[in-house]
Amino acid sequence: MGLIDGLEHIIVESEPLGHFTRLRLGGVAEYFAQPTSVDELREIIRRCADEDVPTRLIGGGSNVLISDEGVAGMAIHLSAPCFSQIALLDGGLRVGGGALLSHFVSTAVREGFSGPEQLVGIPGTMGGALHENTGSVNADIGTWADSATVMTRAGEINERSREELNFSYRQSSLKELVILEATFKFDPEDPPRLTKRLQKLWIARRAHQPMAQENSAYVFKDHGGESAGNLIDLAGLKATRVGQVEISSRDSNFIVANPGATSDDVKRLIDLIRSRVKDRFAVDLELSLRIW
Repeated sequence: MGLIDGLEHIIVESEPLGHFTRLRLGGVAEYFAQPTSVDELREIIRRCADEDVPTRLIGGGSNVLISDEGVAGMAIHLSAPCFSQIALLDGGLRVGGGALLSHFVSTAVREGFSGPEQLVGIPGTMGGALHENTGSVNADIGTWADSATVMTRAGEINERSREELNFSYRQSSLKELVILEATFKFDPEDPPRLTKRLQKLWIARRAHQPMAQENSAYVFKDHGGESAGNLIDLAGLKATRVGQVEISSRDSNFIVANPGATSDDVKRLIDLIRSRVKDRFAVDLELSLRIW
């Protein structure tokens, strides 16, 4: 049986990946799959493992740069409703890995669950957020995680209890290929009060991020408590441009891809920033952006 035999309804070849990312850049995936069930997802992953085909998961695409040359192997997008369900629990939520982080935040606020309002305005899916332990200045998503259901690169489904979950700055112990779903526990709070707090945080965050219509991405992790954006400014790089890609005037840790930009433009700008910051402060900036 070939890699896609019998799965032609959910797998295509040479699919452009740029439009699945916030930067809207890059080439095609050798294979691209949008499974409609967990069983289909498992079958795809098992076939790729058997045939030694590299497999990647693309979620909201908020922290991914696709190379101009494209991506070898299988890219999987969990767009089907079965991967994005959000269910109310006693004192918490069960959330699918394909659900948008923004939906998680709004649901928590509506149900009177304190904490997730601090993540307002951060793009991406729940799976990506848990993999990277996405957070703000005062909180990260791992704070409320209580369990996770994952799928390995062999297609096996495993449960991870709270005791097995470890989170630190922008990383977690959830290294499996797919986070199918996770449960969260919260402290209760008055929903109207949470809504007001969310609105204030949203206004403040949007004032310091690129405009919604811009193709942009957050690039580096902060270093030792020092804002990466501040280091970039102090290195004299504010609003620097390479080709059709530039550092955002609102926050220097964001880059903006203008019409005509390429992934190579992004890579060259990243190299310039890292080189200048290292020369000036002896700091090796670590990428938050993943380059495929």
